[in-house]
Order: sequence, then structure tokens, then C-alpha cells
Amino acid sequence: MSDSNEDLAAENRALRARMAWMLEQAERNHDIMMRHQAFDLEIVGATSFPELIGSIFSTLPVISELDSVTLSLVDEGDDIRTVMERLGVDFAAFPDLLFAAGIGQLDLGSEPKPLLGAYDARRDARRFPHAAPPLQSVAIVPLLRNRRVIGTLNLGSRDPTRFTPSLGTDFVEHMASIIAICLENVISNEMLKYIGLTDSLTGVYNRRYLDRRLLEEIARARRQRYDLSFMYIDIDHFKRINDTLGHQGGDEVLREVAGRIKRELRLSDALARFGGEEFVVLLIDADLDSAAFVAERIRAGISAAMIDLDGGVKVSVTGSIGVACLESTDETGATGVAADVVARELIAHADEALYQAKAGGRNRVIRYAGH
Repeated sequence: MSDSNEDLAAENRALRARMAWMLEQAERNHDIMMRHQAFDLEIVGATSFPELIGSIFSTLPVISELDSVTLSLVDEGDDIRTVMERLGVDFAAFPDLLFAAGIGQLDLGSEPKPLLGAYDARRDARRFPHAAPPLQSVAIVPLLRNRRVIGTLNLGSRDPTRFTPSLGTDFVEHMASIIAICLENVISNEMLKYIGLTDSLTGVYNRRYLDRRLLEEIARARRQRYDLSFMYIDIDHFKRINDTLGHQGGDEVLREVAGRIKRELRLSDALARFGGEEFVVLLIDADLDSAAFVAERIRAGISAAMIDLDGGVKVSVTGSIGVACLESTDETGATGVAADVVARELIAHADEALYQAKAGGRNRVIRYAGH
């Protein structure tokens, strides 16, 4: 009887231990599920490309206890990267965001299914370029939208048993589907934003963008106490070009002039087409002397070489430029004056200087000197 009691007690202890383990696993799984639900809500609420990518790279490795998470996006023609850079995305902040020129570079095989197994340096090193220490197992999960592969979610672990070919893929496929939906939505919205802020003919910004950017920069210049300069650029005798060469020839001239202006600017500066043959430039942290120096380079660049048009036609073009500056000590930059009032005055001053440049013979730079 004593042996039976001991056996029963041992079974009870084993059962309690098993139940405790099962309860611990259930609590752990519940915690994981809640963390992933919170992650889903976080990325669904992301309103910009940097916010979404930042959330994926900062949150997913933590909640999934992974040693490396990277994203590979299909970007034929560098469209995504180009637009995001134009919208100010700093890709240096996202070293684990990778781009593929086509689906073939993703190495998914004939069917876009998750690939789970041991880390293979020859196959996976480019998917995890910054992983350290070396990974032992990986999951390469296709990002699908309407049966179209837009990239892969790449998960890496130092645990060789974390991802094996026999492991179920429902969970990682669900996670990848949420990420794919969010990526497509955000990228589409950013593309629409870019289109709405860009001049379709020349590819530079439009007036809508510049008006908004100018208000932002005036506020920033007030806080950080630096000068802000503004240029108004007009192509001389442009109507004559249109009348002689037609609108197609005029369009070619506009595109070439926009390119020549842009080559003289820093990444922090902003170039926009204000309409017709007029361009404007916003120079960040630049006083009037510096702005006039850049304007002179732009003027020289516009007239330096003839522009080759279709049909072997060449045309010589010049430009007139007016320059104005909002100095950090300027009273109009004081916080008591509305930013939109300051912006209108700065534009008007540059426009007045441009008028003087054209009245004075064109192909010259004039600074706004005040009254």
C-alpha cells in the first residue's frame, strides 16, 4: 500500500509539474500574442515610410526574440528609393532595408513560399549584411500583395532550432501579410504625396511644396537663429523660345535649365518651379552674400553651353535672378510676426530684385537691398 501511495504521489507531482509547464507555456504564448497584436496595431497606424520601417526594425526583433530582421523590397528602376530620397528619407538610418532590382534577385525559387532552415552564408549573407554574431537559422518569408511578390521579410536567429523546414509557417505568413499590406499602403501614399508636390514636366518641386517648406524653414530658422535666402529665377525671352521652337522645344529647355540649377545646389536646399519659366530656390542657413554667390554660379551655369534639342537644333539660354535674405537678426523674423507674412515678404523681395535684374538688361543677379 505504501508503494502505491508513493506511486500516486509521484504521478500527482508529475501531473502538477506538467500542468505548471503547460500554464507557463500558455501564459508565454498569450504574452507573445498580445505583443504581436500591439505590433500589428503599431504598424497599421504608421503614416509615413520612415515610421513604418522604423517600427518594423525596432519592435519586431524584440517581440519575436530574433537576432536579425531585414527587409528586401522589389524596386525596379529605383522608383521607391528615388521618391523616398526626394521626400527626405535618410536611408543611412535603415541599414537593414535592402532593395532588389527584380523578383529574381530574391531567390525564392519557382513558388513564393516561406523558406525555413539552416543559415547558408552563400545564399543568406546578402539578406543579412549586418548580422553579428553569425546566424544559425533563418526564415525568408515572401511579402505578397494580390499574388504579386513585393519583397521578403528576412528573420534570423542564433538558435539553430528556431527555424527548421518542419516548422509550421502560418504565424510568419500572417505577420508577413500584415507587413506587406502596410508597406503597399504607405508606399502608395508617399508616391501620391510626391506626385502632388512635384512638377511633372521638370521633376523638381512645385509651388505647393515650396510654400509649405518655406513656412517650415522660417519656423526652424527662428528657433535655431540662422539666415534663410530665397532666389527668384526667370528664363530670359522664354516666349521667344516657345514661339520659335514650339512648346515641345520650350519644354526641353525648361527641363535642361532645371537640371543646371539643381547641379549648383546642396541636398538641403529646395528647387521648385513656380509656373511658366519661373523657378525659385530656398537656401538653408545661407546669408545674402552666400546666396548671391550661388546665384551667380547658377546664372553662369544656365548660359555656359547651348542646349541640344531634338532634330539637332541648339539654343542659347540665359537667366535673370533676384536674391533676398531673411537674416536671423531681421525684425520680420521675430516670433511676433506670422510665418506666412514673413514668407510673402521674402518672396516679394526676391521678385522685386528679379524685376530689377530684367529691367537692367537681363542675364544678371540682383540682390534685394531694401528701401
